[in-house]
Amino acid sequence: MSRTPPAIAFAVAALGIALFCCLDALMKGLGLALGAYSALLWRTVVGLAVTGAAWAATRPAWPAARLLRLHVGRGVVVSGMAILWFHAITLMPLAEAIAISFFAPLLALWLAGALLGEAVGARAVAGSCLGLAGVGAIVAGRLGAPHGPRVVEGVAAVIASAALYAVNLVLQRHQAQQAAPQEIAFFQTATVLACLLPFASWAALPTAGQWPLIAAAATCASISLLLLSWAYARAEAQVLLPSEYTGFLWLALLGRLFFGEALTAATLVGAALIVGGCLLAVRQRPPPRPQEAML
Repeated sequence: MSRTPPAIAFAVAALGIALFCCLDALMKGLGLALGAYSALLWRTVVGLAVTGAAWAATRPAWPAARLLRLHVGRGVVVSGMAILWFHAITLMPLAEAIAISFFAPLLALWLAGALLGEAVGARAVAGSCLGLAGVGAIVAGRLGAPHGPRVVEGVAAVIASAALYAVNLVLQRHQAQQAAPQEIAFFQTATVLACLLPFASWAALPTAGQWPLIAAAATCASISLLLLSWAYARAEAQVLLPSEYTGFLWLALLGRLFFGEALTAATLVGAALIVGGCLLAVRQRPPPRPQEAML
């Protein structure tokens, strides 16, 4: 496989993040109506059909035991991450939730260095720090603003989800080097569903009008996962992690359009810093990778 320019991989990852943000907006609406668990359960049921069809179309072979363990392990991490995140966004504004979660890419940057042996370049660190400065500006602007009575619960859920997300990002890079995107998407969805099914008797049933929203959420999740798997197979984690910051822009817009969540001057300043961090990091020229021959 020819080497993919880092800017192309970054653009594909950013598109995957944009679709995940559309998913978040859909899931917030569904979570407010059905509860976070029920919304996630039914979205995953539909998602299994979508990802299963995509994987079957590749005429796949069953993965080896070592790779299967990696698929299942990441799926378990994603299960906890997802239920915590979708619960959190029913309790607080979308933009604020993702702002608090932005320590995850920086943590994942160092995890990638420790676990995958990737060199952490100066531009990647500087870009991540600039993005975190933007988050600080946003959080500072929210201090003293009115919050709902369950804001502490929401913040705790975001922090716990973000910690799992950092682990997920590193596993994603390792997994993407060994399996096709369709295989990754199918096994992740299947594992999440397996983790959710023991509690299915508590799930609320969607109305007829909610099923199209569930199908749209499942489609966004599946395509996003395919795009991110493709990108992480072709660029180091430190190059792609700053793309996570673009999610703030999308969620700020979607929160305003669909939930009336206001943007402030501090939010806009923070967003500018976040985009600056992304641009700084993506200009980095990554060092040669030991995995190059595999890609």
